[in-house]
Formats: sequence, C-alpha cells, structure tokens
Amino acid sequence: MPFLAGNSGCRIGSRGTVTQYAKFNADEDAKKLRAAMKGAGTDEAAVIDIIAHRTIAQRQLIKQAFKASFGKELADEMKSELTGHFEKVVLGLLMPAPVYDAHELHSAIKGLGTDEACLIEILASRDNQQIREIKATYKKEFGKDLEDDICSDTSGMFQRVLVSLLTANRDESENMDASKAKEDAKAIFDAGEARWGTDEVTFLTILCTRNKRQLVKVFEDYQKISNRDIEESIKREMSGNLEDVFLAIVRSIRNKPAYFAERLYKSMKGLGTTDSILVRVMVSRCEVDMLDIKAQFLKMYGKTLFSFIKGDCSGDYRNILLALCGGDN
Repeated sequence: MPFLAGNSGCRIGSRGTVTQYAKFNADEDAKKLRAAMKGAGTDEAAVIDIIAHRTIAQRQLIKQAFKASFGKELADEMKSELTGHFEKVVLGLLMPAPVYDAHELHSAIKGLGTDEACLIEILASRDNQQIREIKATYKKEFGKDLEDDICSDTSGMFQRVLVSLLTANRDESENMDASKAKEDAKAIFDAGEARWGTDEVTFLTILCTRNKRQLVKVFEDYQKISNRDIEESIKREMSGNLEDVFLAIVRSIRNKPAYFAERLYKSMKGLGTTDSILVRVMVSRCEVDMLDIKAQFLKMYGKTLFSFIKGDCSGDYRNILLALCGGDN
C-alpha cells in the first residue's frame, strides 16, 4: 500500500537535511531496530543510523511494520530502552509533525507553570494549515480544545495574541497593497511611538493577519516614518511575553531560518543548554529548512551549527543531533 505524505500529517519541506532514504525497506528497518534493543543494553548507533536518516513518512511505515512483526509499539519500546534528551529526540522523530507540535504545546501548558517560549515559537512560526492540523491533533490526542487550554494558562493581551494566531486566519496570498502598507505603518506608529501608552490591539491586528509580503513592506514604511526598526519599537513599547510574541512574529515573517538559527544559538550559548528548545527546533525543522537554518547560523554567528552542537552536547544525544544537522558546513 503506498504511503502518502499528505495522509501522515507530515510537514515536508524541500530544504531539510533529512531526506527520503532511497533504499528504504520498512520491514528491514523494523528488524534492525528490534535487534538494536534486544538483550542487555541498546545499540544506540543502530537506532541513530535508522531514525535520523529516514523521513517522517518513512518512520510511520517503520512503526507499522514494527507493530505488525512484533506486536508492540515502537515508541513504547524506545521509551523503555532509552533515557534523557536522546530519548526525547528519538520519540519526537517518531511522531508526525502536527502530533509532535501538539505534544510540545501540551507539555508547555500542563503542570505547574507555563513554558510560554514554546507556545510562542510554535504558534508564531507555523502556517494556517499547520495550525489547523495542530488544533485537530491536540483535540484527538488529549480530548481537549487547544484554545481552551491556552486560555486557562495565559492572560491579558498575550493571551489575545495567541488566540488570534490560533484562528489560523492570516492572509497567505502574495498580494501587496503599497498604500495599505503605508496606512498600517502609520497606524502602528500612532499606536506606539507617537502616543503615551501603547494601543496593543493595533499591533495585534496588523501583525497577526497581514500576509508576509505586505508585512515586509509595512516594516520598511515603518522605518521611514519612525526612524526606527519595528523590532526596536516593540522592545520599547512592550515587555515580557507580549514583547516576545510580537518579536517572534516579526522575525519569523522576515526570515524564518534566521529566527530558528537565533533560537538554536540562544539555547546553547553561555552556561548550560536549554535542551527543550534545542531538541524541538532540531526535530521540527530537520526535514523542513535545516539547510537554510545552518546557512543563517554561520552567517549570523561565524561558526557552524554542527560545531556548536558538538561543543555543547555529549554522547548519543550529541550524535543524533549531529546526524540531524547533516554535516559541518
């Protein structure tokens, strides 16, 4: 039976480091993974060799073959064999993209405290179709409405921005209206720099609904009107989570690979590593635009992403991330 990527909830890009494995055989891979986990200890190298070098669609076929051959769920077996961040990467790679995003959002909300950075990263960077798939998957996986869960965990204008993004109602056409862009730039200026206090709703309406081409023009016109970059004004006018979500929207619109390159850099620089961010970006982008993220990383920070990961992580965790990174270039 042919496996259609469209039916798997996969988000396949053309700029990933992980691409279709030409000599793919799901049954063979399932057998090799079973052998890697049998007996004392686990052959982590064999797990990496297969899991990090197959597409999401191919991994779904491996999961089916594993269940058919051994009567067990591959993810459950991995969970009992692996630990730590390495386990998180492998389990993430086994999920179709909307399932992974839904699980990340659920983890960000449940329990004490909220991981607002995760909510921001996912909702500010996914397109309308992806957000619709995430919402449907969340309902299916957890029996709850994603919007309800987010609303019960957030408040104020930050909550309103997330709810707006969740509507998946951004114009995704290629149309650009120059006079409307000027109007929007002026409206943002009047809502922020030109007044005492900030009218955040104007920022929300424009940043959450206009298309990419339109917003790029709005940002250009805003610079002319205010003599400031839109990001600088957001930093001056907002604070906390609201500032973070508006900056994420602007950066994602301007240059999505650069936005993710910055996320990766900040997850590793300085003392300690924010592994949740590192894992999520590597897992969610390796099949989409990792080639472009790597190029941006090198351009922005003068070092390769590969060298950063190599210096920051260790063991099998490092090895699987380096495999997803796809070479030191």
